[in-house]
Amino acid sequence: MKVSSFHPQGNAGLSHTRGEAGLSHTRGEAGLSGPPGTAESPHPPGGAGPSGVRRRTVLAGGLALGLGAVAGCSSSSTSASSSSGTSTPTLKVLAFQAPSLGAFITSVITAKGFDTAHGVHLAFSYVTPDNYTVEFSSGQYQVGGSSALLSEALRVERGVPITYLFNSFDFFGAVVTSNPAVHSLTDLRGHSLAAALGTTNYAMFQWFALKAGLNLKQVTQVNETTPGLSTMALTGRTDATEIWEPAYSLVLNKKPGIRTLDMGLARWQQTFGTSEIPYAGVAAHSGWVKANPDGPRKLYAIWSAAAKWTMANPAAAAKIIAGSTGGDPAVYQRLIKTNSLLKLHVAPSASLTQGINAVIASARQSGYLSSSPPPSFIYKGL
Repeated sequence: MKVSSFHPQGNAGLSHTRGEAGLSHTRGEAGLSGPPGTAESPHPPGGAGPSGVRRRTVLAGGLALGLGAVAGCSSSSTSASSSSGTSTPTLKVLAFQAPSLGAFITSVITAKGFDTAHGVHLAFSYVTPDNYTVEFSSGQYQVGGSSALLSEALRVERGVPITYLFNSFDFFGAVVTSNPAVHSLTDLRGHSLAAALGTTNYAMFQWFALKAGLNLKQVTQVNETTPGLSTMALTGRTDATEIWEPAYSLVLNKKPGIRTLDMGLARWQQTFGTSEIPYAGVAAHSGWVKANPDGPRKLYAIWSAAAKWTMANPAAAAKIIAGSTGGDPAVYQRLIKTNSLLKLHVAPSASLTQGINAVIASARQSGYLSSSPPPSFIYKGL
């Protein structure tokens, strides 16, 4: 059976066929901010709370809550009445607050009504990454709209049954510096690096640093919140900063003279035989997927429609995103038009099996994961 995946390469288009293979068992935007219990925000605010804790610790706390959660859909689904008086099902979806890629497509979905056009109202709750971990792990939310692939693999390793439904963004990360003595990753030995140490973006960076010959134990790593990374890069308080979109482009716009180090992205293809690096998408509790067999297909249709519209209307989409998340609309418009750094790529997880296997393998090599998730981790129903 063929499926469509939206993978813009400058021009919007539909492509790809689905593979059925599961995860192999080879070795191989959660982040840091407010403490569990911080109030949710109905819109993605631009700020974040104080520094949090390492990703594995937060996941362990979420698992403790999740053991008693019911995996059905009752905690995440309600109904709402439209202006015509008809009842529209409402699905609660958890997402990262800005700045994050997770707030990009969700903003467009809400503004353009792509959810209600497909017969469901998506009620997004925007929280800090640490709160996302706790609330999604516990089952308070059955669907996660800002689910980083490695975060969900680690959640499964911790005993929470999660299914990765589809991809929304591929990986992009960068290390920027204003220090004239730093020209390569290996130059960071004996220097300081600001990073959100609990994020999956940093977990991916660890693999590239390992392959470049950099022992991160020889680097003074300064733990920062995701929003705080921009400040560190702009002020130069550390010798370098590990950062990603949309913050990366916003930093370059404000400080054009800052330099980007070569992370050796070509090593990915050389090591794994694929250029695919699936990074973040939509995941759900396995119990919800079983109880709502049409749910994943409807969510995929919503995200695909929003992605296609975004790529076809970069100026209008940029205004929506900037209005919801903050930032410069012109920067967002450039990001969308080129897509070389944004990496918007909505595709069924089953069509990206080789790339998912590679991401899992890299995380095992760097020590982020100790085991591979089961084949059921990849959703095959799209």
